[in-house]
Amino acid sequence: MTTQLGRQGSDWWRGAVIYQIYPRSFQDTNGDGIGDLKGVIERLDYIASLNVDAIWLSPFFTSPMKDFGYDISDYRGVDPMFGSLEDFDRLVEAAHARGLRVTIDQVLSHTSDQHPWFTESRASRDNPRADWYVWADARPDGSPPTNWQSVFGGSAWQWDTRRCQYYLHNFLSSQPDLNFRTPEVVEAILGEVRFWLERGVDGFRLDAVNFCTHGELRDNPPRESSAEGFLGVRPDNPYGFQLHHHDKTQPENLAFLERLRALLDEYPGTTSVGEVGDDDSLGVMAAYTQGGKRLHMAYSFDLLGERHDPAFLRDTLTEMEARIGDGWPCWALGNHDVTRLASRWNAEGEAAKLRLYLAFLLTQRGSICLYQGEELGLPEASLTFEQLVDPAGITFWPAYKGRDGCRTPLPWAARAEQAGFSKATPWLPIPEAHRALAVDRQEEDPEALLHATRALLAFRRGQPALVKGEVHYHPIRDEVLCLERHYQGQRLLVALNFSDQARELPAPRAAQALDAAPELVNGTWTNGRLRLPPYGIAIASCSTEEDQAWDV
Repeated sequence: MTTQLGRQGSDWWRGAVIYQIYPRSFQDTNGDGIGDLKGVIERLDYIASLNVDAIWLSPFFTSPMKDFGYDISDYRGVDPMFGSLEDFDRLVEAAHARGLRVTIDQVLSHTSDQHPWFTESRASRDNPRADWYVWADARPDGSPPTNWQSVFGGSAWQWDTRRCQYYLHNFLSSQPDLNFRTPEVVEAILGEVRFWLERGVDGFRLDAVNFCTHGELRDNPPRESSAEGFLGVRPDNPYGFQLHHHDKTQPENLAFLERLRALLDEYPGTTSVGEVGDDDSLGVMAAYTQGGKRLHMAYSFDLLGERHDPAFLRDTLTEMEARIGDGWPCWALGNHDVTRLASRWNAEGEAAKLRLYLAFLLTQRGSICLYQGEELGLPEASLTFEQLVDPAGITFWPAYKGRDGCRTPLPWAARAEQAGFSKATPWLPIPEAHRALAVDRQEEDPEALLHATRALLAFRRGQPALVKGEVHYHPIRDEVLCLERHYQGQRLLVALNFSDQARELPAPRAAQALDAAPELVNGTWTNGRLRLPPYGIAIASCSTEEDQAWDV
């Protein structure tokens, strides 16, 4: 089947909205309590109804699942719990038939310790793959080669008795880091990417992409105060005690990204979005996307923390704009690694806040990732220690409960067994509070967030200035974030009230509310004044003439 995808050709990714699917928790069709690829196919009509442009599938590859698929033992295989390669091919065809692009996770910086490459590498110091992973001798006292820390706690070095050396693992000890200083490794990884390009994927989300290369084996210097924004790292995690000068984000990574981009360019219409976790994440996002020869776009954890006051948001976005040049950002307010947005930004059960946050996300310059369940306003699930399966939560309990709370199965039907996700006990429990927010309940309620999400996404899709336009931010006034978007003569004014009080601001007299705007856009523009209700949203068109400056 040949289907014309999207409206923007090979440039479709610029301003696209990508819906992230965590397959384990989306839809189970074989009754084992775990979501699968057939479940994604079954729900593609729902996804298309949201008015998104693409899907991103979290890992479904063959894996021992120590880190739930981010520890890959076969880059080219579908783990049997998710289905088969034939299921994946059917998914791509079915998605394309609905105008949806398909992007998949690629975990390039490390593999599972059960990958055949690592089995061979650890066997001896002189086998053909001996240098495919990062190996180093102990210090004279037997301690690890450097003080580098794992994101999941403890040393980033694991002793191996076969080689009597340490190997590097930036995450779990069962996730050894590949050595991108070995040319054969780069060629092999590019071959794995090509395999999926040949199967028709439209792009890749690149996990921990700045971790692919390491520097000299030198100790990282200490950090004066712990920081958590650069990788979602909490203050109680020693990973945040260091400045990560040597263990990641090395200049050599740029050469690899250029090789990767050259490969993608062989397949017109494909794209890449890199996950960046770094001390200077905005700077890395800029470096990784500028010039059109590295990644197409990148995102960081800067908007995935708890802080969400308008001054912080504006400062983050204006800094990004000042640094990124001709690069392109991708923004997300939630994903499978962080507390769900409704809980993290204090909006549980508060529809007006959730609509505001959605409007904020969808009016920014850049592409968008929307995590499954955000369209329903799902809060973080509260789990007991006995219910946890995430190794990070188990390690750092009770200060940190891990990532399981944002990974619970999606509720499809309020009264159905297991909320319509499965006929078996699911791999993580479904909170009773999620049933009230199930898809079928929200379909019946015209005031539900699900309908607001569809409406705002449809509106955004029809406004070129929101999809591809330049952006300019005004100073914060009375907790109102004001910005302008410009594209080919279209000028849009956007005002977002982060206060629980009504606000009134000056506005250009020529500002006119858009007839196409959905009802959730509830601010009014009258005679040079803008009026916003609590947590209100206002969008207007306006002349681009200089005498129509927006003096706020």
